[in-house]
Amino acid sequence: MGRLATAMMASVLVLAAACGKTETKPAEEAAAADTADAREVSEAQEAALHVDVLDCGKIEVSDLDAFSSAGDYAGQTDTFTDTCFLIRHPDGIMLWDLGLPGMLAMSGPQTQQIFTVSLDKTLTGHLKDLGMTPDDIDYLAISHSHFDHIGQADQVQNALWLVHEDELNAMFPADGSEAQVTPDQLALFAMFNPLERKTFRGDYDVFGDGSVVIFETPGHTPGHTSLQLMMPETGPVLLAGDLYHRSESRELKRVPRFNYDEAMTLASMDAFEARAKELGATVIIQHEPQDIDPLKGEIQ
Repeated sequence: MGRLATAMMASVLVLAAACGKTETKPAEEAAAADTADAREVSEAQEAALHVDVLDCGKIEVSDLDAFSSAGDYAGQTDTFTDTCFLIRHPDGIMLWDLGLPGMLAMSGPQTQQIFTVSLDKTLTGHLKDLGMTPDDIDYLAISHSHFDHIGQADQVQNALWLVHEDELNAMFPADGSEAQVTPDQLALFAMFNPLERKTFRGDYDVFGDGSVVIFETPGHTPGHTSLQLMMPETGPVLLAGDLYHRSESRELKRVPRFNYDEAMTLASMDAFEARAKELGATVIIQHEPQDIDPLKGEIQ
């Protein structure tokens, strides 16, 4: 019961006693008070939701041709940011995406094919700056299983892994065979083996109040997902994962050549944009510096 309702109840009882009788509070008034209390709790939870935006690496691309099946990016270069998101909720803390491999913080920049990747600080280092340790993380979720989104699973081994069934099957085929990826990628997958996991399909409401919802956007990989946040100041926010890599990719609906399924990707783009329009959401492209830099390390 809220403090205002309690005070009103006390006043009624005092007046009733003075008249030599008691009064019973009407059922509808009690129901209204309970509804108000529930609303206060919901608003308090929403106000407490906070997101720290963590620099989980940098990716320099020497030829963007791989990022558009239309062939219009050939010969272009770009620099992507690689971002992780620490989501703090009254009922727990979730880490969205795990960035580049932590070993890069010691080895320095590495080049392989069109990518030069680098990492200044590990997730453990970021958490230390925030007065936290990896054991404070209750949940982790990845948008998908490419190397630049799963690089530091070894640092959050006590978290519950929330994973789409199709992405889990892509990483660890149900028939017991080995995923058809490079040895380096297999080594990154192996870091997920010890984790306790919870699988899902469709929308997954992490805390049960609609404030943090993982939703399906397949195509980049079989079980690719994006994240919906209901922020107290910014309002609805959608983190796109790798549905888009650049602002131009979103504007032109460009699909990378290496996607799992182009038609599925285009359908996911349509569904994503419909959700963004319905919610009036702010869309954040996780690899796009012009989306990440203005956040200055947090979403409120």
